[in-house]
Amino acid sequence: MSQAIPQPRSWRATPGPWFYVALVCIMFLVVAILQNLWLPHVRGWLGMGSTPTAGSDDQHKEKEPAKDAHAGHAHAGHDEGNSIEVSLQARKNLGIDGKEGIIKIELQPFTRTISLPGMVVERPGRSSVQVTAPLTGIITKIYPTQGEAVVPGQKLFDIRLTHEELVQSQADLLKTAEELEVIGREIARIEVLTKDGALARKQLLERQYEQQKQQAALRSQSQALILHGLTAGQVDEIVKKRTLLQSLSVEAPGPTDRMAAAEEPRFFQVQNLKVSQGQHVTAGDTLSVLVDHSELFIEGNAFERDIAEINRAAAAEQSLTALMEIEGKQPQTVKDLRLLYVDSQVDPESRTLHFYVTLPNAVEQNKQDGDRRYVSWRYRPGQRTQLLVPVETWKDRIVLPVDAIVEEGAETYVFTPNGDHFDRRAVHVEYKDQTSVVIANDGVLFPGDWVVKVAAKQLQLALKNKASGPADPHAGHNH
Repeated sequence: MSQAIPQPRSWRATPGPWFYVALVCIMFLVVAILQNLWLPHVRGWLGMGSTPTAGSDDQHKEKEPAKDAHAGHAHAGHDEGNSIEVSLQARKNLGIDGKEGIIKIELQPFTRTISLPGMVVERPGRSSVQVTAPLTGIITKIYPTQGEAVVPGQKLFDIRLTHEELVQSQADLLKTAEELEVIGREIARIEVLTKDGALARKQLLERQYEQQKQQAALRSQSQALILHGLTAGQVDEIVKKRTLLQSLSVEAPGPTDRMAAAEEPRFFQVQNLKVSQGQHVTAGDTLSVLVDHSELFIEGNAFERDIAEINRAAAAEQSLTALMEIEGKQPQTVKDLRLLYVDSQVDPESRTLHFYVTLPNAVEQNKQDGDRRYVSWRYRPGQRTQLLVPVETWKDRIVLPVDAIVEEGAETYVFTPNGDHFDRRAVHVEYKDQTSVVIANDGVLFPGDWVVKVAAKQLQLALKNKASGPADPHAGHNH
């Protein structure tokens, strides 16, 4: 039998534990030797900065002036080209210091409107009242001054009567009243004698008949005096006192429908005085003009292309918004105005259709000068305005004031606060009118973000000046 020849064994040296210990020591030694090369970079990445080591050149730099506090540090959230740092004083000047100058983005409905010109006018037949002379005479006293506020029933003028016909009518009235008094006493005497049988009843009936005739004449004469301009109270006073009315007082007329419906006391304002003391006037002459501006109208002008929108708004009883022009100031917004009616014909010259909106007014200034009161109204006839007529409503939109955006070429920007910086963001505008702008909800802005609502143009100008001005001491660093 043949035996198997044994194969020679190959010898492989197995490293001992001391080999691994030596290898680790060598690695630590290499790392320690090269630490000046890699350690500053690692610390820079970690934002820790370099710590000078003893014997290094950094020891000789301790006495050098301090470097820029921003040197070697990156400010997250700032893009140098789209961010501007604004000082506290500048923020106050621009009105963006605090929440008054910024707005929080919220999804809200937006009503698209059309803008139509308008003008504040008086209510025809309601706002203006002419005070006329009821009788012919001479003005002996004028109580109010021009511009003064007067209440209904307040004395305005005293007139001394000079009309001959009026004097004669009063005399006839007094004569009839005296005759009635005499007839009344005689009837009382005859009634006693008739009861005793001393006189026939026929005489009593004759005197009673005469009394009825005089009573009818008295009523007729009283009505004639009222037609002359006297009041029923003045006529009764003539009969009661048995004296002719030599003068009369003209009072402010009764309250208008607006005054009667108001909870607080209302008043007229003396717009114009037409007479002077001592002037002779005839019945019907205008003495003064009083106005009640507690409520006015806005007369809007709709062009032919807008008539359909006006009719639709009137049919739906939609409220309108007015932008009141104020000299030297931003237009004042007045909301929830009622469209009263639309005119029935188009103006042949201007080719516009008039429509009327109610405008409640308010007292702007109230001044007391002794017994006289002077007021100034917030809105005045002749004041120009823009009427915003609703057309359609969009839901869930980002709506900002028009001053919150700035346009630069084809781009539109907004600014968002970020600490002491303001970051510029390019946005897409879906719609813009005189007061508001609708921003697309495309992920650039989100509900809950804060946006500068004023001074966007000034911030854009400062950002451009920063880019074109002298070298920024922060140059080369991201903020």
